[in-house]
Amino acid sequence: MDRPTHTQTRTTGPEPGPTPTTAPPHPRISIIGAGPGGLTCARILQQHGIAVTVYDRDPDANSRDQGGSLDLHEDDGQLALRDAGLLDAFFALARVEGQEMRGLDRAGNVLAHHLPDEGETARPEIDRGQLRDLLLRSLAAGTVQWAHTLESVSGPADGPRTLTFTDGTCVEADLVIGADGAFSRVRAAVSPATPQYTGVSFLEAWFDDMETAHPELCELVGKGSAHAADGERGLFAQRNSGGHMRVYLMQHVPADWIAANGLRPEDTEGIRAHLLSAYAAWSPGMLRLITDNDGPYVDRPLLALPVPHTWEHSPSVTLLGDAAHLMPPLGVGVNLAMLDARELARALVHSPTLGDAVRDYEQTMLPRSAEMARRLEGGARSMLDVPGPGDERHGPARS
Repeated sequence: MDRPTHTQTRTTGPEPGPTPTTAPPHPRISIIGAGPGGLTCARILQQHGIAVTVYDRDPDANSRDQGGSLDLHEDDGQLALRDAGLLDAFFALARVEGQEMRGLDRAGNVLAHHLPDEGETARPEIDRGQLRDLLLRSLAAGTVQWAHTLESVSGPADGPRTLTFTDGTCVEADLVIGADGAFSRVRAAVSPATPQYTGVSFLEAWFDDMETAHPELCELVGKGSAHAADGERGLFAQRNSGGHMRVYLMQHVPADWIAANGLRPEDTEGIRAHLLSAYAAWSPGMLRLITDNDGPYVDRPLLALPVPHTWEHSPSVTLLGDAAHLMPPLGVGVNLAMLDARELARALVHSPTLGDAVRDYEQTMLPRSAEMARRLEGGARSMLDVPGPGDERHGPARS
């Protein structure tokens, strides 16, 4: 497949495309979503001289908070960064001390404790925003087109496809890669599946200036993360860079639990009072992880796609990451997305046609993700199980 650099052009509608039996001489590849998966795929493609454009709905790179900390595994996330030529840059930012993990009871007693060995790099931490910035800086100027909210993907299965954005503009592509997360708009082009509520909801709380404003919580959590649960509820505290921390309050509740209790998401004091009642059996020291947050709470119900999630092959559309296999947050999310990105990019580099590349990629990715999804099915509920002494489970994984 020829791989010269090109510039994608806007159209007002589909035009006749190349014959479906051969790859176009200048394939137009569009990635929807500028998260770690989409950006990793774009970076590896550009490393091999393949042109690609990434479209993202955010107004710009700094328009919203990117989330908490990620632990990138040496056999998937780090592997993808190595192929992207960014592994050394990653380790310059990563926090190896963030691999520390504590399992606590609801009184704050330590039941399990992992301290990383000197030189241990199996799962170093990096803030999600730092990883995104690292990937963005590695791309050619203009690769990411911001403020592009996808409305639909249309056109024949053999291509070309037409991407229609909510501002009315359209773009043609010979291959559309859906890296647009749980509520993927690209997914509808190949699958009717939609995410379903798992029965477990997270409430995110932020803490700033940890060493000065929250020294007791620093002592409780350590330099990495801490997890505790009582069967119906739990919490997962996660140190981030720059003196910040996030705590995820985990509850087995209906998806609309805030409204069902007569509350609104912005009613921080009302939610705090409700939480104090729900966690009344927890110690005062542990309750500080629930009530001493700086700012509002953020409601994050956990969703998952059906297991297994597969679709009929199309040579012009494929999916990666949460768009393909949304699962509970148990250590596979970003790492699998980046592994998907690596394998799809490598297939595009080495296959004679786009269709061959997509088929080769999906023949590896779909069985792998289905096996992992079966292993994690129902796993959201397990995060609330009471840990025993020495239990190596430490709650939801950062990725």
